Amino acid sequence: MTATPHILITNVTLLTDPDTPLIASQWILCKGTTIHSFGSMDTVPVCHGALLLDGTDKLLMPGLINGHNHCAMTLFRGLADDLELGEWLNEHIFPAEAANVTPAMVYWCTKLAAAEMILSGTTTVADGYFHEEEAARALLESGMRAIPAHGIVDFPAPGVPDPTNNIAAVETFLTHWQGKSDRITPAVFAHSPYTCSPGTLQQAKKLATKYQVPFFIHIAESKYEQQMLMDPQGTSPIRHLAALKLLDADTVLIHCVWLDDEDRKIIQKNNPGVVVCPQSHFKLASGIAKTSEMDNMGIRIGLGTDGGASNNSLDLFREMDILAKSQKARTLDATAMPARRVLAAATETNAHILGLPQLGKIAPGFKADLILLDMKRPHLQPAYNSAFLVYSTSGADVETVIIDGKLVLQERKLLSFDLEECMTKVRKLSRPLGVL
Repeated sequence: MTATPHILITNVTLLTDPDTPLIASQWILCKGTTIHSFGSMDTVPVCHGALLLDGTDKLLMPGLINGHNHCAMTLFRGLADDLELGEWLNEHIFPAEAANVTPAMVYWCTKLAAAEMILSGTTTVADGYFHEEEAARALLESGMRAIPAHGIVDFPAPGVPDPTNNIAAVETFLTHWQGKSDRITPAVFAHSPYTCSPGTLQQAKKLATKYQVPFFIHIAESKYEQQMLMDPQGTSPIRHLAALKLLDADTVLIHCVWLDDEDRKIIQKNNPGVVVCPQSHFKLASGIAKTSEMDNMGIRIGLGTDGGASNNSLDLFREMDILAKSQKARTLDATAMPARRVLAAATETNAHILGLPQLGKIAPGFKADLILLDMKRPHLQPAYNSAFLVYSTSGADVETVIIDGKLVLQERKLLSFDLEECMTKVRKLSRPLGVL
């Protein structure tokens, strides 16, 4: 990974934020970890000693933000496809995790996920899993910005064999990682209201509040989730969380597929963020979240991929395309969830949901988390406006990635770690599962 005091990119087309038109023939200067300034090429500054990058035929935009992932689950990619959620989770994924999740597995499989994300333009990820200290280490070494959230469940879990220690284990994780790196924000991940009791959920939220970190929870993913709740306190999963006083601006609700009007009004009133993972919802036949309605209500909508076992891709460009089109197909309204709102979900809105307001747009003082796309591709011609980023672009179009002012990917070469070593380690870990 190349560290330089300044990076100057010239002759580039800029997308500064989802609501601003593309701007051609621009320069941008990054100093240290932040964006310093940008402008038209007739005002380009002289920067002695800066790393110069030629942006000709390229587009520069904010790095994408993945609002929900289980990075280490790249090990289970393709292991249990074409199954409904309950069978997939209970008969395949949970047993595979019990047999295979170790600190080494989490470290190497998270690194593999990091490589996939960097190569497809994701610069920040919110992760949730077990042995999360190893995920945090892998993400830090990869050069990514991350919110690793330690998992909590009320049964024996990898790294926490005694569930009575689940809250204490997460607090140890938080105290170790908080303040360790500007790129790593530790957090709390209560798996779901069907794997955590009301008391556990309240303790987990109290812990997140104490350390002023995000509180993540899977919610309303399945049509039958209400029947699975541990000691339900309300007549829907959302009303269950509301009764437990878990909903506020620092809570991140993952999935939210099965909501009724009252649920959406409760979310609107309490202002938690909502992160949807449309491809995972499609693959597990969970349904289609009413994202456009929530967006129109002012509910903050973010976007994630979910883990590699249920997607099976970590390419957020692909995810944006599916989010936009799923809402149009669901509503039979071609104007539903327009491209600019989907771009916001994967950048600026996700940044605010995750408590990282200095990310997600190009402006002086914002973090220098940027991606350069190669526009010399047939499928990207012509580019009239930013909608092509949702409907035409793929992660393979990403050429260069800058995170925290450092080059992490240049001309599609990963600079932060040895990808071949990582893939060799993951292939070895996969052999007990039947992979050659």
